[in-house]
Amino acid sequence: MLTARFSRSLVHLSRNFLSFQNIGRPGQELFDPQATPAGQRSSSTQVTEIGNRAVLITGCDSGFGFTTAKDLHELGFRVFAGCLFKDKGGKGVEELDSMKSERMQTIQLDVCQSAEVEKAVKTIQESLEDPEKGLWGLVNNAGISTFGEVEFTSMETYKEVAEVNLWGTIRTTKACLPLIRRAKGRVVNISSMLGRMSSPSRSPYCITKYGVEAFSDCLRYEMYPLGVRVCVVEPGNFIAATSLYSPERIRAIANKMWNELPEVVRQDYGREYFEESVSKMERYCTSGSTDTSAVIRAVRHALTSARPHTRYHPMDYYWWLRMQIMTHTPAAVSDMLYIH
Repeated sequence: MLTARFSRSLVHLSRNFLSFQNIGRPGQELFDPQATPAGQRSSSTQVTEIGNRAVLITGCDSGFGFTTAKDLHELGFRVFAGCLFKDKGGKGVEELDSMKSERMQTIQLDVCQSAEVEKAVKTIQESLEDPEKGLWGLVNNAGISTFGEVEFTSMETYKEVAEVNLWGTIRTTKACLPLIRRAKGRVVNISSMLGRMSSPSRSPYCITKYGVEAFSDCLRYEMYPLGVRVCVVEPGNFIAATSLYSPERIRAIANKMWNELPEVVRQDYGREYFEESVSKMERYCTSGSTDTSAVIRAVRHALTSARPHTRYHPMDYYWWLRMQIMTHTPAAVSDMLYIH
């Protein structure tokens, strides 16, 4: 009863707070900082001379990166779109190249490969009109995801996800910082709500996004005296919009996971329990928002506002409220509400 009363009180509190939000789009149920009075206070003053500023975005083959590249180009930025499959003629690369714009340049970029990162930075430096003015923005968007309970997940999977999501972010940031510092520019790291609150069956992903959050905080402290601003965007559930998981991919991951499990784990948990865990992931992947515009606006604001936010939370009200509860109440309370 105590749990129910506490939950109702928090829901009532959130409704009172959210009643002040001006979403501006009928039917849109996302907590979008740029649509709120609080958000407006930071967007009243914007950086100038956007046409003379350049940004590098990683992971532009699809999803957030692809859409962000097109949005920032439309806004007037010189865009360097890092693509994993440029050398293989990926669909996203072809569409960006088909724009035939001097302000849109795709670059082969695997954030796991130091040589490719260094080559990309060298290409950017050589392409800038005045390298001494530096690179205005870096958007660390490249990422991968998977699922599976701890005992179902191999060490190779943990390392693979971390290599892209965490080490790739750090590797690319370190390579770009000299140019970013010269411009007194921005680093925008795409994290996740799962970098603030954990979830069963998502430990490989959560670990890396918690790491991105910590890295971003440390970098923000260090860069502030140098005039560089570091922002984190923490999207909610946009899986349905990013094509990270198709039903076929979920099944392929599940089959591979089951086949590689130690015999003792298979016997102890059983196939029925395993399949139920997979079914939960399938249901999660078919939910969430298919409209990524709130995420794109957050990145845009971080790069163009004279006073960008430290963190952006583009997510629907359920996940926003859940994140507040899980980060601001004792773990025993949030565990009772969401886990037990």
